[in-house]
Amino acid sequence: MPNILPVPILQDNYVWLAHQAGRAIVVDPGEAGPVQARLNELGLQLEAILITHHHHDHIGGLAELKAHYDCPVYGPAGIAGVNQPLADGETLVLAGLGWRFNVLAVPGHTLDHLAYYGEGLLFCGDTLFACGCGRLFEGSPAQMQASLARLAALPDDTLVCCTHEYTLANQRFALAAEPDNAELRQRAEADGARRVRGEPTLPSSIGLEKASNPFLRWQSPSLMTVARRHGAVDDSPVQVFAALRRWKDQFRG
Repeated sequence: MPNILPVPILQDNYVWLAHQAGRAIVVDPGEAGPVQARLNELGLQLEAILITHHHHDHIGGLAELKAHYDCPVYGPAGIAGVNQPLADGETLVLAGLGWRFNVLAVPGHTLDHLAYYGEGLLFCGDTLFACGCGRLFEGSPAQMQASLARLAALPDDTLVCCTHEYTLANQRFALAAEPDNAELRQRAEADGARRVRGEPTLPSSIGLEKASNPFLRWQSPSLMTVARRHGAVDDSPVQVFAALRRWKDQFRG
């Protein structure tokens, strides 16, 4: 598995840096300076940039990095600076590193959103968060629930490399929705201690998310009951997800 580390940028974003044998990729560079500093500190050559979607906090440093390193930029078609457009079902092969990633279309947060799965890693942008998921700025609840179900089907030991440190806020909502989830309570305590120490709560794992993230737990009877109280008309995964997402949009816990 590649070496990975989250590079903090802006208020609560992470740029993911994955490296091996002196070569590296970065994912969603919302800022260039902190990324360049880490590359220089570790003596790494930037081989490629991966983009998940078009929001500025994920591409703000792209032009500067591309100009400095002259490397390929992979991502959704139509984003300025992406010179290697990708689509669902393709395989991204990074020959210099010997890595392969499956390209997954995961619309919901945005319609163009891609995720990258390979080498035991999932770079999922703003689709799946630790104990949460992204807001629906462009897609429908049905699209987002289907995208999350696709990610939940990955192996449990897959490391989830999402791009915001939203974990503690997400856990406050998750605990309000499912207060009797013992694994969630244990996770929230551990993640709270990490943040006190100044450590990131990421990466997570698919197995941990399935056990403690309400937006992947639409088959939980207790969450079905909660969803009914927040507007779900039946217990289908889309209705449960949509009700929880609407509640989360207004939650001030």
